[in-house]
Amino acid sequence: MRRYRIYQVDAFTTEKFQGNPAGVVPAADGLSRAEMQAIARELNNSETAFILSPEAPDHEVRVRFFTPTVEVPSCGHATIAAHYVRAVENGLASCTVVQKIGAGILPVEVIRDDSGYRIVMTQGTIEFSEPFSGVQVEEITGALGLAASSLDERCPVQIVSTGHSKVLVGIRSKETLDSLRPNLAGLAEISGRIGCNGYYVFTLDSDTADILAHGRMFAPAIGIPEDPVTGNANGPLGAYLVKHGLAAPVDGRLSFRARQGEAIGRPGTVEVSVETEGSTPKVVSVAGRAVIVFRSELEL
Repeated sequence: MRRYRIYQVDAFTTEKFQGNPAGVVPAADGLSRAEMQAIARELNNSETAFILSPEAPDHEVRVRFFTPTVEVPSCGHATIAAHYVRAVENGLASCTVVQKIGAGILPVEVIRDDSGYRIVMTQGTIEFSEPFSGVQVEEITGALGLAASSLDERCPVQIVSTGHSKVLVGIRSKETLDSLRPNLAGLAEISGRIGCNGYYVFTLDSDTADILAHGRMFAPAIGIPEDPVTGNANGPLGAYLVKHGLAAPVDGRLSFRARQGEAIGRPGTVEVSVETEGSTPKVVSVAGRAVIVFRSELEL
């Protein structure tokens, strides 16, 4: 009989039942890929993180991420959740951990303070695809249920990646954002043709002084109808805002907070930081806090 600890963790929040829930298996050595996929399907979170022993001296820990249907190379909220669990279990002081994930070997900062732990995830290489053509934009926005007049004309519709790509779609108003009812089957079908599974619809229409952007993310092609709070969408958003001059860096860095999950009753906040050289984004990180909802044990 094999026994594995399993956690349910809400990330990008400090309140239970808000933010983005992730499964975490902190000592996952011995599980096969098929078993990891089955556990992720059973937990039915958008992602479950499996923490594994290192394979080489260039990293301290490996993490693999599974949606209910597929393995993915990177996940923001599940990274926050995984390293939060690891910090709690080991009583870590503030430190930097080098992790190996599908998107590469990247550092994670664990910051211990009076409020607990804050986790900072450096994301992968920034990549921009060419903006979509008019016909492609019409197809994507049609599946999202957006009228052309809803689009923010400053924002080209394009794929951006910092390790796990998203289609970024900027719109004018938060009211429109909150009322979206996309055609999920249509989005999944388009994903197969454009090679990108996630659609992040965002707006810079914010009436809160410390929140720059609000967003929603849909990824039905990989079993995620709507993700509550997405690190791998808000990280690319930061790079995108710098590239298109939609937010101004200060002393070589753009820092902002984004809110997501409000429309589905799971609000959370992502802290985004982009290191820049002039108008070029160079390194993206996302940060957040987390809270453990429950801990259990699985017998196999």
